Amino acid sequence: MGNLDVYAKYFILFGMGGIAYILIEMLWRGYSHWSMFALGGLCFLLIGSINERSRGRIPRLGLMFLGCVAVTALEFITGYILNIKLGMHVWNYYGMPYNFMGQICLKYTVMWFFLSGVCISADNFLRRVLFGEETEANRGYT
Repeated sequence: MGNLDVYAKYFILFGMGGIAYILIEMLWRGYSHWSMFALGGLCFLLIGSINERSRGRIPRLGLMFLGCVAVTALEFITGYILNIKLGMHVWNYYGMPYNFMGQICLKYTVMWFFLSGVCISADNFLRRVLFGEETEANRGYT
């Protein structure tokens, strides 16, 4: 696979993750923000990368835990930049229990644990169907 093909693959996966993130937010809160497309694309690529690099050595629940930690970290960094430093007020979790600086909270971290499992399955499916890749899922590991 050439460099252009690799870039195209990651561009497509990024876009699908971004669209999915926006749709989830629209269904959950009724609105979203353009920056969530970028965050969703990054989260999807990161979870897919964790999944691919594990090569079946990490059980599914472990991958889901790593995914939720990675997404929560990205959400904190994004929230800190957009909401605190730039004052864009994209989201605010100050009213949520167990929040940190109003940018992340336990409720959504737990939700990302479960959504990471969906992302892992979606990543495996898309890599197999769109790009003909052999993934851990179709090798029988996860």
